[in-house]
Amino acid sequence: MTDPSRPTIIQGGLGAGVSGWRLARAVSAAGQLGVVSGTALDVILARRLQLGDPGGHARRALEHLPIDGVAGRILDRYFVAGGKPDGEPFKPTPSPAVQPSRHLEELLVAGNFVEVFLAREGHESAVGINYLEKIQLPTLPSLFGAMLAGVSWVLMGAGIPRTIPGILDHLADGRPVELRLNVVGADRGEDFFTRFDPQALCRGSVARLARPHFLAIVSSSTLAAMLVKKSTGRVDGFVVEGHTAGGHNAPPRGPMRLAHDGQPIYGDRDVADLEAIRALGLPFWLAGSYGAPDQVVAALEAGAAGVQVGTAFAYCEESDLDPDLKRRVLAAIRAGTAGVLTDAVASPTGFPFKVVQLEGTLSQDSVYQRRNRVCDLAYLRHAFKKPNGSLGWRCPAEPPADYARKGGAAGDTCGRKCICNALMANIGLGQRLGDGQREMPLVTSGDDVAGVARFVAEGDRSYRALDVIEHLLGGVRQPPDTAFDAVS
Repeated sequence: MTDPSRPTIIQGGLGAGVSGWRLARAVSAAGQLGVVSGTALDVILARRLQLGDPGGHARRALEHLPIDGVAGRILDRYFVAGGKPDGEPFKPTPSPAVQPSRHLEELLVAGNFVEVFLAREGHESAVGINYLEKIQLPTLPSLFGAMLAGVSWVLMGAGIPRTIPGILDHLADGRPVELRLNVVGADRGEDFFTRFDPQALCRGSVARLARPHFLAIVSSSTLAAMLVKKSTGRVDGFVVEGHTAGGHNAPPRGPMRLAHDGQPIYGDRDVADLEAIRALGLPFWLAGSYGAPDQVVAALEAGAAGVQVGTAFAYCEESDLDPDLKRRVLAAIRAGTAGVLTDAVASPTGFPFKVVQLEGTLSQDSVYQRRNRVCDLAYLRHAFKKPNGSLGWRCPAEPPADYARKGGAAGDTCGRKCICNALMANIGLGQRLGDGQREMPLVTSGDDVAGVARFVAEGDRSYRALDVIEHLLGGVRQPPDTAFDAVS
């Protein structure tokens, strides 16, 4: 029997914007943990407003933002009644910065607030938000915005989030926070920080906030044990993610070895030691190809609290993946032709990245080669120390000449794709380029994408989040009420 105080199913954070508020709300309302992606929510809010905010959802949420004047300033800058003309580009938003302007802080706080607020509407269950440790500059205001909206769980992977638990403690008390930046070339003992003061943003009117639970997304017992011992605050559990999961994967341990098709080769050393993780005494959820009832049962029998599932939810009706992309991937799944490649070089982060092979997307080399490189969203830039001691920023997906001019090795740019712009295109928010073309999408899913077929009933062309939940829990004995409460 499962523990009613914990979810059996965590819906994976599908960025950017695929696991938006609609999907998270549907999953949480069904008694499991719905999770919104916290990636690029400032840009997503700004672009939705420029499309006229269909349904008025963003504006409705902004009415509840408890910081005087912020909603009005954002609406004045970005809202376009009826939506901008289709041929016009989106108005740009400020790039992430070590010392963000007040406008950028407000936009980050508001974007995260809006997504969590909408995900929580209409039910009393908990909602989570997922972040990438690799994307550091927006993190502090983003966390504060999510907490203002009452987020109950924060999940973070793609790095070592050792200081995030302590940051959550400070933000709950309304205290200033800082986050140490990863800087290439920094001397030993030399630290660079980005900082955020909630009192300054709110003009000294911050009430105490609920401190959300924190789950670290890890791929090894070694990292989990280190986080338990050395984190700056309480770690509440782990998502233990295998290399078959969608999105970014941890690289193989040891030297990178590639198969004939360019995919990283994983081995026994890359399988997490569940006995060691159980010994830490914290709840954990298993992720990576756990989208079937027998796999859920197996996870529970292994001592897990449940599973995290992403790919199964990515193509359901409530996800914000572009409807045409959703339709085309589902058609390929039904035809038995859907395939996923673990691309060792696509992501500027340096982490392997799962890519669905789909015509008309950046998965095709011909489409990739036609794109003129530009780095205008800048979430995945790397910080480096300049000769004069100041910080510089470069991205392996930017024009190679620009990257080399900033001291980067030109070879690092080969095969790199602009994940930032592609993920915006995945949710229908792709930028219009100067030549009249749009940024092209790049769809990510786990290795078990073909298994999505099990959720589509014969004769149907789509399925709902509830179909996934009911199917996954088919072999699990549930207590009478499986809903769990939000943090209070």
